[in-house]
Amino acid sequence: MVAGMLPQRFAEWMSQMAQPLDRRIQKYWPTLLVGVLLAQGRRTASRWFAAAGVGDDWRDHYYFLGSLGRKVGEVATELLMIAMRWIPATHVGDYVRLAIDDSPTKRYGPQVEGAGIHHNPTPGPAGNKFLYGHVWVTLSWLVRHPLWNTIGLPLRAKLYIRQRDLDLLDKAGRQPWAFRTKLILAAELLEWAAAWLIAWLDKPVIAVVDGAYAKRPFLQRAAAAGVTVISRLRKDAALCTLPKIEKRRGRGRPRKYGTGRIDLSRRGTHPRGWTTDTFLMYGSLMSVTYKTFLATYRPAGGLIRVVLVRDEATGHWTAFFSTDPDLPVGVILECVADRAAIEQNFHDLKEVEGAGQQQLRNVFANVAAWHLCLWTHTLVELWSWRRSGPRLQQRSDRPWDDAPRRPSHADRIKTLRRQMIRETFKALPRHLRASRKIQTLIHRLTRLAA
Repeated sequence: MVAGMLPQRFAEWMSQMAQPLDRRIQKYWPTLLVGVLLAQGRRTASRWFAAAGVGDDWRDHYYFLGSLGRKVGEVATELLMIAMRWIPATHVGDYVRLAIDDSPTKRYGPQVEGAGIHHNPTPGPAGNKFLYGHVWVTLSWLVRHPLWNTIGLPLRAKLYIRQRDLDLLDKAGRQPWAFRTKLILAAELLEWAAAWLIAWLDKPVIAVVDGAYAKRPFLQRAAAAGVTVISRLRKDAALCTLPKIEKRRGRGRPRKYGTGRIDLSRRGTHPRGWTTDTFLMYGSLMSVTYKTFLATYRPAGGLIRVVLVRDEATGHWTAFFSTDPDLPVGVILECVADRAAIEQNFHDLKEVEGAGQQQLRNVFANVAAWHLCLWTHTLVELWSWRRSGPRLQQRSDRPWDDAPRRPSHADRIKTLRRQMIRETFKALPRHLRASRKIQTLIHRLTRLAA
């Protein structure tokens, strides 16, 4: 069975994640994950099946993708349990940090359910402002490794479908769910993760999001879930001063927002009030010039802390805010820098795991394919978490690449592939693997395959 190719710890995790699935289809689960790990070239679903050695039952594996797409929430919860048990508490830090962002994947053909025209965040040389495909609102857990700085662990995603695209599915009798905006989808992901993380780790949770998510529907639900939000602030944001403390007269609740307006442009260009300090950002100590103050913000529902960061080279400044006014400036700036980990996740998912290349038509099969790439990425990171850098750096065939940097995700997955081939070779009878020529041949084939 293909599960025998995997290291013991990895196989145990896969077995635990398969518990929410129906027993009749659990046998297809390890086959698909092994296919994601071993597939080369353009990673379509059929390439997954070929890499895992799927034979005449290939149709059953396609049907399994549709069933898995309806169970991604339960499977993702099992993965979160594994991550919380495996990562040491010292690597989590004083705060549990989450990152939420969305990423599109291209699709081709009019028969793809849920696909539509979306904004293209990376137009490239062609300058295409829009693309046809799916948009995935994804949540990653940001954990700081003692050797390799911040690493993102993608756990779960929600598929965003425009209202007009849902109407087309409704006419065909295939509408899978009701319309929800990206803000609502992000809030649902945050509520799901925060409920487990707060209960298990008993630490405050911080969500770092892009400025597009710093709006009332998301901020209100995050506050109700007990989560602090850190995000970018628009330069024309309608900030108010702090309310004056007055003796209450008569009925009514005390004022929550001040009557004065705060102009961020004036605050950012004013020469006074700037402070320079050193913070741990992007894996090294960096000198940052900043200005901070308290304000009230209606979308956040009250008091916030604003931090302005100035680039000394250009003089330009950027505004950030935290819904927790007591959060230190250093924590805010470090969390803003750590949000780059989810961008690295999207890069690795598309380049290494081949997320978005499956070209499936069924909407639930597409949901399953995206999550298979997410979960494979996270399982590989967890498997390599307690391994040293020299064991993971697969650069022996590149003598010119001797940069002292952390092992890439591609290095980690190559190490796992080689381990899988070794496990398969060890399973052979002793008389078949005793020959030195056979061992040398297997070693060379391992280097070629991984």
